Amino acid sequence: MKARVHVMLKNGVLDPQGEAVRHALGNLGFDGVSGVRQGKVIELDLADGTSEDTITDMCEKLLANTVIESYRVELL
Repeated sequence: MKARVHVMLKNGVLDPQGEAVRHALGNLGFDGVSGVRQGKVIELDLADGTSEDTITDMCEKLLANTVIESYRVELL
């Protein structure tokens, strides 16, 4: 069983990496990019039958900082 966890900073949280990417794109001539948010994707190889509750616990305890990040789990 596989799961993919998408982690992004919550709206309203400053994203310095995203801002650096936006600035660099402008310097490279890519006009019209008004905002960039950068996140991470974590792919998990799990034992068959792993519950979504277990995956949620993984996210809440380690994979995402839920104070400033949101996450979405995709079962593959």
